[in-house]
Amino acid sequence: MINTQEIQDQLQAEGVDGWLFFDHHRRDPIAYRILGIEANDHISRRWYYWIPREGDPVRLVHKIEDFRLNALPGELTKYSSWREQRAALEKILDGANTIAMQYSPDCMIPHVSLVDGGTVDLLRGLGKTVVSSAALVQHFEARWDAEQLSMHEEAGRLIDGVLDEAFALIRERTRSGGRVKEIEAADLIRKRFSELGIFTDSGPIVGCGPHSGDPHYGPTEEGSAWISSGDFVLIDLWGKLQKPRSVYYDITWTGFCGDQPPERIQQVFAIVTGARDRALEAVDSAIREGRTVRGCDIDDIARGHIAAAGYGDAFVHRTGHSIGEDIHGAGANLDNLETQDERPLIQRTCFSIEPGIYLPEFGVRSEIDCYVSEKGARATGRVQREIVQL
Repeated sequence: MINTQEIQDQLQAEGVDGWLFFDHHRRDPIAYRILGIEANDHISRRWYYWIPREGDPVRLVHKIEDFRLNALPGELTKYSSWREQRAALEKILDGANTIAMQYSPDCMIPHVSLVDGGTVDLLRGLGKTVVSSAALVQHFEARWDAEQLSMHEEAGRLIDGVLDEAFALIRERTRSGGRVKEIEAADLIRKRFSELGIFTDSGPIVGCGPHSGDPHYGPTEEGSAWISSGDFVLIDLWGKLQKPRSVYYDITWTGFCGDQPPERIQQVFAIVTGARDRALEAVDSAIREGRTVRGCDIDDIARGHIAAAGYGDAFVHRTGHSIGEDIHGAGANLDNLETQDERPLIQRTCFSIEPGIYLPEFGVRSEIDCYVSEKGARATGRVQREIVQL
């Protein structure tokens, strides 16, 4: 059930006059989750829900769908024509200047950029300043409670074990002079996930040689490569417990089929893991010292480390993404490349730290999940320190 007072407290903290929720044809899943209402039927008319910084909320619905927001508190206003809708909005928002909506200037945070441009134009035509709700969404969508953290850690223990099984399959085949297809290792991971009660929306990634240099490679029956002695292998796998409100665990490890990886692979591995560790240390020290640190700041740190080693052009994606009930969650991303995520990293949130260097012959990524608490930031699972010898 929606906690109006908590939302109003956060609006006070953000210095925003109110939060205007809007939907038509289920365009905004964030609105339904935060308001705690269902979106499982035909939504053919626009509705608005206004939560002011002070005072009671207001529901604005079309007369033929006047039941739409019955589960929510607040005064009910109905409209039929577009003129009535405009007049009602103007009245409801009277006295408010800054209006938070699921909007992001320049679409810098695509996850929350859900309100159409015409609706933003409508609000601006009423003399309102529309601001992004991204920080509000992070506060109400991305923070975990103790149960979710526990489920994340339980999923992590199971997924770590499945990763070990996949590496064991590769080791067994390649050490005996044989070989194994990438798709076989991926199928093993999917099979074990099903047996252990782990849900995943896609994946995993199992790539050897040049395929490991493709950040979003996925093996298929037709395109799967053979993994043999002397090959470098990257495995990226993610999943969550098949339980309500469970959250994802997402990791990437690398291995080499043989006793001694080539020197260049070891050098690139050291650069990537160094960037990972510097990013984690920067978050941890900022939280411990009470300093604000933004997602884009941490991306700069990891990216700067890799660029200083001469591989800046080979790090082609953001340093990390928010993790929640969706694999790409609603919180701050570690990103100043694909977007500029200026949201602060806040307590009770989790995100990946996964720098990478992608070259034509191989690619290295090292991914951990970082959880922020009031005491600092920590990796929630095992941290790879050396290339796995397969």
